Formats: sequence, C-alpha cells, structure tokens
Amino acid sequence: MDNLILTLTGAHVRLEPLDHRHLDGLVSAAAADPSLYRWSPVPQGERKAAQYIDTALAWQNAGSALPFAIVRVDDGIVVGSTRLWNLERWSWPQGHPRHGARAIDGCEIGYTWLTRSAIRTAINTEAKLLMLTHAFEKWQALRVCLHTDARNERSAAAIARIGAKFEGILRAHRLAADDTARNSMRFSILVDEWPAVQRRLSQLTARR
Repeated sequence: MDNLILTLTGAHVRLEPLDHRHLDGLVSAAAADPSLYRWSPVPQGERKAAQYIDTALAWQNAGSALPFAIVRVDDGIVVGSTRLWNLERWSWPQGHPRHGARAIDGCEIGYTWLTRSAIRTAINTEAKLLMLTHAFEKWQALRVCLHTDARNERSAAAIARIGAKFEGILRAHRLAADDTARNSMRFSILVDEWPAVQRRLSQLTARR
C-alpha cells in the first residue's frame, strides 16, 4: 500500500498531511463561525484542536486513516480538515488477483469540515475529487463510503450532488457531535460508478 503520508494538490486546494504545524490554522478556521458545526465534530480552541490532531495521527500511525489539513492554494491558509479513513483490506483467497495486493478494498471519506469563507467554493468539491481519485486510481479501492448525521440535510444534499448513492440510514451508528447516539445516512460510490462521478466533480469544480 502507498505510504500514508502524502500531499494531494489541485488548482484550488492542497491537502497536506495533518500534523501539529497546522494547529493555529485549525483553531482559526474553526473559530470563524462555530454555529456551522452543529452536527460535525469540529474542535474549538487550542487544547481541543491539539487532541484532534493527536487522535488523527494515532489513526494514521495504526494504518487506518489518512488525515489532511485543507489548505487554500491562493493564500496558503488552512480552511479545514478531512480524511480518508476506515481503510479496509479484505481477506481475498489465494489465486484471486487481489490476493496479497497492496490495495485498499474499501474506505471512507469523513471528518470533513470547512471554515465559513471556504463554503460554497470549489474547495470542498476539488478536495473530494482529489481523495476519490487517490482511493480509486492509486489504492484500487472497490468502494468509498460517506456518512453524515441524518439531521444534517445540507451535508446529505452535498454528498448526493456529487453522485454518491444513498444506501439507507444506520441507526445509533456513531457518537454524534452533541454526544447522542447518531443515526447516519450512508452513501457510497463503487469503482464502476467512479468515471461518472469523476466527470461530475470535474464539472462542478470548473463551474465554481
């Protein structure tokens, strides 16, 4: 499998491997408008942001996640965070083409949040394009999932807009940002759906 430390760069956004050098940027990005994050686990303040980075790096070191700081190309400012995580490697039988391959069979895009000034720009769309391209074309993933709090209608609409397919609601799926048992809307993109999603994301990025 590829090294879990890499930078993904587009025309509008640069996804840098998240580490403590991004601490001040994350704190500023999250503080711009905390009301945006009712349904998302976004750290407020330096202590919470440091813990957030520590947890992300622990997952990275365990080989289960690839966390990023979202950096705007134009000015180099940190505008949020995201990650590829829940990385799955299936136990393919001997003789199967994927047996022993350095591939990720499935993964998830999540922990995505943006500061107020980056919302409704090309940044989130291009970030998704970069991560999905890496997952499907470098890792040879068969499926990429996205989940959102069932109460977060804006997030669900944004996921559906890129072409991800709604699979249903997972009840009491995860701990919510408000410390309740969260129902999650589950979406997925399969490898044979990726070309159409790629075209869609490229078009959306160009429009913005």
